Amino acid sequence: MNKKSVVLLSGGLDSVVSLASAEDMNYNPKLALTFDYGQKSFEQEYKSSKLLSDYYKLEHKVIKLDWLKEISTSALTDRMDIPVVDENQLDDKEKSEKSAKAVWVANRNGLFVNIAASIAEAQGYTHIIIGVNKEEGITFKDNTKAFIDFENRALEYSTNSCVQVIAPMIDKNKKEIVEIGIKLNIPFKYIYSCYQNNEKHCGVCESCLRLKRALKLNNRIDIIKELF
Repeated sequence: MNKKSVVLLSGGLDSVVSLASAEDMNYNPKLALTFDYGQKSFEQEYKSSKLLSDYYKLEHKVIKLDWLKEISTSALTDRMDIPVVDENQLDDKEKSEKSAKAVWVANRNGLFVNIAASIAEAQGYTHIIIGVNKEEGITFKDNTKAFIDFENRALEYSTNSCVQVIAPMIDKNKKEIVEIGIKLNIPFKYIYSCYQNNEKHCGVCESCLRLKRALKLNNRIDIIKELF
């Protein structure tokens, strides 16, 4: 099979390392999709995903989903504050679940995959690359292998070409994802994993803290200083 992939690219660590891994695994990524669903961080996500698309020589498209913000109640899109957590509480399942509930956007990953599948089938792409991972799968059920397996089963029926979803980081935690990113020489200076919309990562939201912890565990204080 001649593989050709669509990448779901938010600009965050997981999506970038998944992109680089897909390239390394010969999934031939050609198109990056970035979704604008009214999230607070969209401006920075767009800048990051555009820089990364240019770096990896991908076509880049933004898909606007204004209605998703209208129907969702989430700290990512509403005026409510983004949850602030303590780094020492990242492995506290109860506190992580509370934070996850606050930032949940209704059926977001399911919607993204199905939009990407429509584009993939119509334009001859064989695979969709998504950055879901084991660490966040503990509290986000749409970051699990079960989610990917169910999506692929559904796509066998909803696409004639049987487009398939590939999640290169599905069995990795953030420390391991950073390790892979270092090995694949990703441009860490371009990533944006924060829930806020600042030039630098805020350093206090859960997404920032997971990235920062993973970088510390890899002894990459230089990258922390650059991003935070």
